[in-house]
Amino acid sequence: MKATGIVRRIDDLGRVVIPKEIRRTMRIREGDPLEIYTDADGEVIFKKYSPMGEMSEFTSQYAEVLYRATNMPVIITDRDHVISCNGLSKKDTIDRRITKELETIMENRSSFVAGTDKHTLLPIEGLDRNAAIAYPIVGGGDVSGAVVLLFNENGSAPTQSEIKLAQVAASFLGKQTEE
Repeated sequence: MKATGIVRRIDDLGRVVIPKEIRRTMRIREGDPLEIYTDADGEVIFKKYSPMGEMSEFTSQYAEVLYRATNMPVIITDRDHVISCNGLSKKDTIDRRITKELETIMENRSSFVAGTDKHTLLPIEGLDRNAAIAYPIVGGGDVSGAVVLLFNENGSAPTQSEIKLAQVAASFLGKQTEE
């Protein structure tokens, strides 16, 4: 754990303000759920809650099936990090941060399909692989992540079937976050 040197007092209602710099660095937005942990040493730890993170075993299986069906590397993210992947090294991919561009796609509830307009999407920080398809995972009105299919070795444009599979995967995972 890293000390920030910032001290805040609890107000009369039991609230404490998380400084803007920390919220920006940790990508904590207004309305984000935080999980609260305590330990025997008296530490109180706030951690961003990720409903997608709770389903990481399930999303890993889904990523594997989607990879087999499309032969395209698959990444499933929560709102900040990669939680599952297939077709890529897990060691080099899991827990990597998403890029601002993918975050914007999710916030706008839009999708990305690579086409002939030369627009590219690098979805993961530090990973030099372009996305072919990206769909946000929306459940209960909230965006909780994204399903991203990366270009495979031949770099061919995604087919309508691959686009539809990614869309269905995002819809299905969104439905799972509601339950």
